[in-house]
Amino acid sequence: MSDPLYLRYRHVLDRDAPGASQVASPADIPPDATRARLRREKKSHKGISERKALRILIAGAVDQAYLDDIAQLDGLEHLELAWPTTARDLRPLAALRQLRVLKIDTPRAVTDFTPILELPALEVLLIENARHMADLDWLVPLRDRLTVLGIEGSMWTRQRIPTLAPLAGFAVEALFLTATTIADRSLAPLCSMPNLKLLGTARNAPRAQFQALHAAKPDLICDWLREDRWPPEER
Repeated sequence: MSDPLYLRYRHVLDRDAPGASQVASPADIPPDATRARLRREKKSHKGISERKALRILIAGAVDQAYLDDIAQLDGLEHLELAWPTTARDLRPLAALRQLRVLKIDTPRAVTDFTPILELPALEVLLIENARHMADLDWLVPLRDRLTVLGIEGSMWTRQRIPTLAPLAGFAVEALFLTATTIADRSLAPLCSMPNLKLLGTARNAPRAQFQALHAAKPDLICDWLREDRWPPEER
């Protein structure tokens, strides 16, 4: 999808982080730098907690020690935990009171996502390939706080979602459900999202569900609302 609205919401991380060049260690980050990309190799992250000017950090291979150090950057507004995230405990994130954008890629060992609820400034939340996320119930307290939400699978693994019911009434403008399956195959909860403008999703429900969604939200941008995306036998 190349719609400008899609690009606006989907690539929020890339848009916010131009000039954040990859570095090998925190020593390569100027003390006054506001943006950085640092992928951990063994203990190469040591010293990141001293870069207090950082507002945007794209951090790769984040283990628990790296996450603990990131949590000391209390001015962070934008954090991407890039593949793979091996930290088990997200509680340190609660210290990031100014964080507006959070992306977590492949949190292999995280079983409790509720510490994310403690981020008072959070507006954009994208979580990909969370193998231990059993349902979406934990998201309910974020109903009126998020502008963008993504709960997605990966290229090789679909994110299994029992139902979208917990998302009913969410105030998000953009919702991403790429590479997902929905056990109850219902999109009805999305009809009650008052601000929804963009849906990026897998074909995870029958066409009748997409047609009902289109009837409820005729201005919604979603590839699966286009007749030509469906095989002839399903039109």
